Amino acid sequence: MRSGTQPLLGLLLLLSLQGSPLTEACSCAMTHPQDAFCSADIVIRAKVVGKKLLRDGPFGTMRYTVKQMKMYKGFEKVQHVQHIYTDASEGLCGVKFDINKYQYLITGRVYDGKVYTGLCNFNERWERLSLAQKKGINHRYQLGCNCRIKPCHYLPCFVTSKNECLWTDMLSHFGYPGYQSRHYACIQQKEGYCSWYRGMTSRDKTAINATDP
Repeated sequence: MRSGTQPLLGLLLLLSLQGSPLTEACSCAMTHPQDAFCSADIVIRAKVVGKKLLRDGPFGTMRYTVKQMKMYKGFEKVQHVQHIYTDASEGLCGVKFDINKYQYLITGRVYDGKVYTGLCNFNERWERLSLAQKKGINHRYQLGCNCRIKPCHYLPCFVTSKNECLWTDMLSHFGYPGYQSRHYACIQQKEGYCSWYRGMTSRDKTAINATDP
């Protein structure tokens, strides 16, 4: 244990001397909610009802106790989620949840039977999700997990295979979340290619072009 502690202390000292705040250490790439869903081991809707700081590691781990409302993905890994683990430091991508206030959509990975999440996972208050995102989480995103959402940061952008959908939110909305993130899913069609799908609402029963946007 001692041999592992000394290099860590040296690293922390070096960071302090360089004036590099740990709160700026977390950096995440923008991800469409569908990609976040497909890459996650666990996707649940839950209310956070408690928290406890576990003193493991230099900064500790925060263990949140949750009341699971619904599980959308991960039945084969965890039957019922009672605790969510995350780094206690936001600089290490730890996420903070409010206690006894909101229902959250929580995505994460499973290690040794425990569910871990962080700032780079898709975690959001349930009421802030759009209707299309809620439908995606319920079933549509799963239909597109064999598709690839290709980010477009600069023009020109092109799809290079039939399983790609071009994600242009970064161009039209100057960052995440944009219109495609909130209202579209990339779904594999019967013909085998993937395209954006918005679907139909109760107010609009007319067919919507699946290639839009």
